[in-house]
Amino acid sequence: MKKQRVGFLFILPWLIGLILFTLLPMIAAAYISLTDWSIVGDAHFIGFENYKNIFKSPEFYKSLWITVRYAILAVPLIIITSLSMAVMLDRGHKGVSVFRVIYYMPAIVSGVAVAIVFKWILDPNFGLINSVLAIFNIQGPDWLYDPDWVLPSYLVMAVWGAGGSILTYLAALKDIPQDLYGAAMIDGANTFQKVKFVTVPLMTPIIFYNLILGIIGAFRKFTDAYVLGGAGKEGNFIMVHLYEEAFSNYNMGYATAIAWILFAIILTLTIIVNATKKYWVHTE
Repeated sequence: MKKQRVGFLFILPWLIGLILFTLLPMIAAAYISLTDWSIVGDAHFIGFENYKNIFKSPEFYKSLWITVRYAILAVPLIIITSLSMAVMLDRGHKGVSVFRVIYYMPAIVSGVAVAIVFKWILDPNFGLINSVLAIFNIQGPDWLYDPDWVLPSYLVMAVWGAGGSILTYLAALKDIPQDLYGAAMIDGANTFQKVKFVTVPLMTPIIFYNLILGIIGAFRKFTDAYVLGGAGKEGNFIMVHLYEEAFSNYNMGYATAIAWILFAIILTLTIIVNATKKYWVHTE
């Protein structure tokens, strides 16, 4: 019993933090989502009216569709890009450590700073990308100023920031037994075949981990979307819509209900992906 009490005392600070900063706010948010509250003044209980109004709102469905489209394209694109870079950076070439630092740097840059930089990079008249394309006599798109190019603009930013997951891939690559690559070479496998039949199968647990984080991150996309926006409100991701309802329209109850719906969507997708794990994740 004494050891149990000591163990409980060690976890007590974490337990207090969980109750005060996670459980109680979740309970409060659940109640707020059932009220009509404008942040100031009293909250009036209205039951499930906020949820009913959300599912009747065209703005909600548009922001959700924008977010879903982005998630469908960005998540696999980031995984493929970061895994490919990790495989290349895992090779012991001269100066590879410098490139590791360069590729990882976007992960530690502030989201607002990234948005400001990309506002210049994606500028249709003076931006870096269109200036480079102009050298080859190619007319660059209007990017964020053209509704059709808003989503590709955010995908460019997503690829640029793909270095955040490189570290986990590099760590996993170090755990792959070199004997397997030697056996593959004896069997006549080329570089592509070694990656396909050795590297990728043994990396599936980390790919699964980054897939879950990628889905959560895609549906929680906010900072750069809020700063940059997009023509035709094509940059109005669901988190931006939530923020505008809460702090522009002062409809906190409605916004909190959106947050709970978003939580349910993310939880459902996580459960679905987790259910497929046994079919493609290598666990041996």
